[in-house]
Amino acid sequence: MKITKDMLIGDVLDQYPDLAEYFFEIGMHCLGCPHSRGESIEQACEVHGTDADTLLAKLNAAIA
Repeated sequence: MKITKDMLIGDVLDQYPDLAEYFFEIGMHCLGCPHSRGESIEQACEVHGTDADTLLAKLNAAIA
């Protein structure tokens, strides 16, 4: 499975919990709260002022 911008953070972390470290790296520290788990990766990156494509590259490399 390839992780995409429109995927929900919660869904990704349910399948790959070890990927949380990559979200922590960019300042997403409240991954357990209901709101953050319902955001898409793209939405979360916009809120945190980070590039979604860079994060996606890291996430997809980690699961490859």
